[in-house]
Order: sequence, then C-alpha cells, then structure tokens
Amino acid sequence: MSENICQPELRTAFSTERDEQQAVDQLYQQLNWPGLHFVLFFCSAEYQLDILAPMLQQRFQGVLVAGCTTAGEITAMGYDQGSISAMGFSGDAFAVSGQLIEQLDQFNFHDAQNLIEQLSEQCLMQQVAPIKDHSFALTLFDGLSTQEEQVLVTIDSALGSIPHFGGSAGDDICLSNTHVYFDGAFYTDAAVIILVNTCCEFQVFSGHHMESRDSKLVVTEADSEQRRVLELNAEPAAIEYARVAGVPLEQLNHEVFALNPIAVRIGNEYFVRSIQSVNEDLSLTFYCAVENGIVLTLMQPGELMSTLDQQLSQQEQCLKEHLVTLGCDCFLRRLEAKIRGKLKPLSELLRQHRVVGFNTYGEQIDGMHVNQTFTGVAIGRKA
Repeated sequence: MSENICQPELRTAFSTERDEQQAVDQLYQQLNWPGLHFVLFFCSAEYQLDILAPMLQQRFQGVLVAGCTTAGEITAMGYDQGSISAMGFSGDAFAVSGQLIEQLDQFNFHDAQNLIEQLSEQCLMQQVAPIKDHSFALTLFDGLSTQEEQVLVTIDSALGSIPHFGGSAGDDICLSNTHVYFDGAFYTDAAVIILVNTCCEFQVFSGHHMESRDSKLVVTEADSEQRRVLELNAEPAAIEYARVAGVPLEQLNHEVFALNPIAVRIGNEYFVRSIQSVNEDLSLTFYCAVENGIVLTLMQPGELMSTLDQQLSQQEQCLKEHLVTLGCDCFLRRLEAKIRGKLKPLSELLRQHRVVGFNTYGEQIDGMHVNQTFTGVAIGRKA
C-alpha cells in the first residue's frame, strides 16, 4: 500500500519509472483530483529533460507546475535516487503564484518589489487568506548559477515579514548542468520564486548539526564572484585547509568536505560554507559566496539523526495536526550519512516525519544562502 499523503489540502506522489511518459503518468494518477491547483516536483537529472518538460505541461494542463533537478530525491518512502518526487496543493486551502527569474545578475530591488507585489495580488484574487501571517515563499535556483546571494538579499528585502526558504538544484553530483522548471520548460542560469498563501498552519525553519572546533581560517585572498578562495591564513587555500583538517592534500574530496566543513559565525550562530572542489592552482571553490577578510571556523558533525529528529519534532509540535514537511536537504548531509552507515536509518526517519523534497547544492533561509543544512516548511491542517 502506498504511503503517499492524501489529504483534502494536499497530496504527495513519486515515481521510480525511468521512462519519462510512464513517470509523468504515475504522478498524474496520484495527484489528479478536482481540487488540484499547484504541483511542485523534484526530479533526477538522469531524465531526458527535453522530453519530460512538455509531458508535464500536457498532463497537468491548467495547473501551475514548478520544480528542479536534484542531487537526490526525498519521497514519501524516504531517500531515493533517479526518481521524481512531487506534491500537489489544493486550491481551496492554497493560493499559489509563481514566476521565473532570468538574467539573475541584473535582478535588483525594484524588480523584486514589483515581483512580490504581482505574486501577492495573484494570491489575493483567490481569496484563501490574508497575505500577512498566512504566506511563505519558496525559491529554487540553478545550483551552478553562483547568483544566489545577490538575488536572495533583494527578494528577502521585498518580502518583508513573509518567511522564505528554498534550495539550489543539483545534478546527481555531476556539477555540470542543473535546472529549474517553470510553466512548461527547464531553465539554466535562472530561479523560480513561488508565493504560497494558505489557511493551513505552517512553520518555516532551518537547522544543522555541526559543532565548532578550535581552528580558524582567515580568507586572505578570494575571487568572490567565482566563489573561489585562493589563500587561507596567507597560504595556498587547499594546503592550509588540509593541514587544519588533518587530511593529506591528495585525499581531499567530497567525503572529506562533508566531514570537515567550515562555517562563518554571525552573532552566536554558525552558517556552513561548504567546499565544492580543489582546483589545480590549489585554490578552493565553494558552494556559497566567500569574501576577503572573513573568518571561517573548522566544524565537525554532531549527531545528525537525533538533531534532525528533534528539529522536525519541534516544528510538528507547533501545529495542531502535521500533514507533511517540504524539505531542502543538503546532499553533503546525505553523503555524511552514507559514509557513517546511517543512510537507511536517516531515510526511515524522514519517512516517519513525512518529509518530501530533495537533496540540494545549497539551502536558502530568509535571504541567506547556506550549506549542509536542512531547511523547510512543516504544514498542518487548516487553522
């Protein structure tokens, strides 16, 4: 029996079919009900996107559809790879509007203000709930666009008190082509913003399980536009990072980065800035922006499962009846669980907490771009 969530307010669906037509047909069978208003999906980059895109548009005619490619999917059954995970939202409980953002490097505050005003007006026309205190925003970015920080700051300013979260699209850790989808087509160098206005209860949240260590790294030379750090502590970045992490230079890889992340401290909180790769010139490329002069702290993983269990439970307890959690989970967290032999238990934990979403190349929370973090929204029944 399927464990997909099927409630008057929303439904979840997934397909492991590799054939694009069969996969879309399965999603349609699970999500097709008279109240369907909006479909959000997350798909493996292994699908032929030029075939998948028109099929989604044709099958869900008259319904707004948005999504992105992933570094792994989270279905109602837990972690998956090579599949499509989706959620369908009803029109009587959710007013949803969305927009594609292209030319990310030219997006400014005026653009953001106009965009949020348009999205808000479209939601209000559906007369589901007032915008204030009854709305949240979701952003999906091309995970290799390197434009998240600039666009997020402007969007967050325009949103005002509306909470906001999201994730950066992946491509199964190939780091070559990541895509967002909106209204019938996949795009690169673009982002999608979705405004969700609802009479249901919800909690937007973010958290990680990293703990600080003593080692500090000062960025003494960086190319912030390319997210590349050339020097740490006035030494070649890769050499200095390997030294403080206690790992031979030649062994630096995704697994080392996952278990030895570095973070920037803002106030009393640490925000992870994950390393993407080592370059031939011994510089380091990051998934998040880094700038000259910032002080980074070497981190170590704490208890991933118990921390996540506590974080999810805390959000669920704020709701009268929890239905589902839409989650953006960094792929490095999943990699860490795999390294430690905890992948199946973590997958089961996500299933138990009714998490649906995807593994990302970066997470977004209230205007900030972070890594190795779980961000999301817990949704309950109508308030």
